[in-house]
Amino acid sequence: MTFISILCALVIEQFRPLRVENTVNVALTAFAEQVEGWFNDGQKENGRLAWLVMMLCLLVPTIIVTWLVAKLGPLAELLWSVLVLYLTLGFRHYSHYFTSIQLALNAGDHDTARVLLAEWTKQDTVAMEVSEISRIAVEQALVTSHRHVFGVFFWFAIPVLGPIGAVLYRTAEYLARSWNGASHPESDNFGRFATQAYYWIDWLPARLTATAFAIVGNFEDAIYGWRHFAHRWQNETTGIILSSGGGAMGVRLGTPVEHASMPAATDETAIEPAAEPETPPGEEANVRSLQSTVGLVWRALLLWMLLLLLLSAAIWLG
Repeated sequence: MTFISILCALVIEQFRPLRVENTVNVALTAFAEQVEGWFNDGQKENGRLAWLVMMLCLLVPTIIVTWLVAKLGPLAELLWSVLVLYLTLGFRHYSHYFTSIQLALNAGDHDTARVLLAEWTKQDTVAMEVSEISRIAVEQALVTSHRHVFGVFFWFAIPVLGPIGAVLYRTAEYLARSWNGASHPESDNFGRFATQAYYWIDWLPARLTATAFAIVGNFEDAIYGWRHFAHRWQNETTGIILSSGGGAMGVRLGTPVEHASMPAATDETAIEPAAEPETPPGEEANVRSLQSTVGLVWRALLLWMLLLLLLSAAIWLG
């Protein structure tokens, strides 16, 4: 059932991708903003309460509907699972940006590529060269594919959860992003619990995604990058995904200056750690790197589907 549900949802999304500003997403955004308005006083404790309120309001109805459709039979369960996956997956939500940037760079239209990248990442891209545009597009694509595909897969595939797990992951990811955006001052601790909760919810899926990238790419360089460079990102999860993905493709992602998070030594008598390599293995990102990213994500997706198929077959035959 799990494999068939995911396969059906992916096929439907390929032919009829759900717009980012769809009715469900707009309603979720409005509700999250309303809850934030009720609870946000800049304190972490109220952020925890608001997170629990959001989760209860979304998970309780999902649990009830999941229980009801289970009483109706396998077909109803399948249809409900496909619907939830279709709404929570985002394989095609942002791929149009990536594809359009790739086409613009291939055509030599760097200005259009900068505009598209700015719309996608909300960064200032005016002075970016082709290599930087390519690097940031690749980084955004890898992180987005994890958060909108592989993370949802993991929580949906847990037998006791199914659609409940997909809703849990998508809501946790959205709240961590929404309640810690650029509009929130650094002194605002309201979204800190949402970030911590998502970190633990995403802890295992992120490492499985990085492992999948290593398996379907250059395994040695992916593991090497994961081991030596993941800690250079301020966000540990992002560092694991990008260091593994970049190593798998042979592309250097991130910059030590932007992402360095290692504290400076203050004890003059401390023993110096063994010297680490300054730059990851691989070449600088370029236009070809975007095509390599597409291949890597699709191969990782096929690997996940193959594992789910084998797991489903084992359960069915058992």
